[in-house]
Amino acid sequence: MRRALIAAALLVPLAGGAEAAPAALTCPDDAAMQALAASLLAKAPVEAFGRSLSLEDALCAQRKLVPAMEKQLGPTVGWKVGLTNEAAQKRFGVAHPLAGPIYQATVRAHSGDTLPADFAAVPVAEADLIVRVKDEGINQAGDDHVAILKHLDQVIPFIELPDLALSDLKQMDGPNLLAIGVGARLGVVGEPIAPEATEDFAKRLGSMTVRFATDQKELATAPGTALLGHPLNVIPWLVKELKARGTALKAGDLISLGGFSPALPAEAGRTYTVTYTGLLEKPASVSVTLR
Repeated sequence: MRRALIAAALLVPLAGGAEAAPAALTCPDDAAMQALAASLLAKAPVEAFGRSLSLEDALCAQRKLVPAMEKQLGPTVGWKVGLTNEAAQKRFGVAHPLAGPIYQATVRAHSGDTLPADFAAVPVAEADLIVRVKDEGINQAGDDHVAILKHLDQVIPFIELPDLALSDLKQMDGPNLLAIGVGARLGVVGEPIAPEATEDFAKRLGSMTVRFATDQKELATAPGTALLGHPLNVIPWLVKELKARGTALKAGDLISLGGFSPALPAEAGRTYTVTYTGLLEKPASVSVTLR
């Protein structure tokens, strides 16, 4: 049943398939956000804010949510970018990706670890990829892939374990997703890869195949181009987004680039593996078992 609900939430577009006109700013108050954080940290699904929530409201809510979540999940260590393909954006009623902070707990587990399947209010799993910022020059690197690679020092295989949070996933839209921090919760990192600031490495990032599977079956397969046409295209978008928020990327920041697969229900007793073929001479992978 949960799988069906999540699939319905992710596959049914909002009426009209476009963003609603923004309402007057009505940022949820501090008490509401403290209560929401307490519920999420207790793994209890929460009610949606409602379709009248604007993206401005949602960003205000996210800013209040993060400090409360940090008390259990640890300090923020970077950023998660979600809705990095046009189809996902249409389903959530927005015209661009969304971003929220990731926490120390998001990158604490390592490939081969075993984690509880009920790690969140609405636990899901998806194939992802992380990069680590080498220096602040990335904020001036622009759109050129080789220039961006000069300011990265790690590419990290990553299974994200997000929290979709809502008791009624049919109410999930872009503003609600942004308000809950784009669902950042846990994750599992693989062995870091040292990037090469070359056209060839950039080409391999775009042409690689990313396969998400359990010990039972394949769940999804996608090319590197699934993320905004190329994984590195996510970074200039994030740089502009953070500038609009009055902040910037810094050395050591981790960037979760987005889902190469749909967010699928996390099932106990399954081992999840993401394999990246074509990036290196041999496939790279990351795995986690949920119990």
